[in-house]
Amino acid sequence: MAKLYFRHGTVGSAKTLNLLAVAHNYERQGKRIVVIKPGFDDRYGEKDVASRAGLTREAHMVIGDGDRIEIEDFDGVHCVLVDEVQFFHPQHIDQLRDVVDQKRVPVICYGLRSDFRTQLFPGSRRLLELADSIEEVKTTCHQCNSKAIFNLKSIGGVAYLDGPSQQVGGDETFQPVCSVHFTEQLSLGSYEELGGRSGTSDSQREQDMELA
Repeated sequence: MAKLYFRHGTVGSAKTLNLLAVAHNYERQGKRIVVIKPGFDDRYGEKDVASRAGLTREAHMVIGDGDRIEIEDFDGVHCVLVDEVQFFHPQHIDQLRDVVDQKRVPVICYGLRSDFRTQLFPGSRRLLELADSIEEVKTTCHQCNSKAIFNLKSIGGVAYLDGPSQQVGGDETFQPVCSVHFTEQLSLGSYEELGGRSGTSDSQREQDMELA
């Protein structure tokens, strides 16, 4: 039975590399895939899906905020792979659910679970609600050997919870960290200003999104 998968991990956990490997395996067997990415992510080009390891390929679909994922576009497809799924709107996740159910095609989504404030992205929240399978792509903390669970925003070596974060960012801006080092790296002032790990609205999170 086809399923909707959510494979989430922190920044730097090789999510896109995993996606590219799955795409390669399907195509090596002569099967047709569709790779989808959000229009918001143009770090490597409008259509390029690229990993930090240097591997890249073009997406078949680039979905903007006002676009609709049409079920008819997936006739004859064996697997759908979605990169940076946290930047999709909840209605896009509903449409991907329809692709699974009506076309009997597995849809595998890769992305962040939460932002640098530890708040769920709206698209990721919807996936947690609808996915048949939720899997964690693991990596270690940037500062120790514990499992990373948060995304730390750091500019010039200083950790931040405030300010705009919709930007092109990689290892120089975002780091995977454990809970201990996430808390330690934040100044008490900026941490309390946002009310700890709560109090951020959905609208603010939609405006303050980082690329991972």
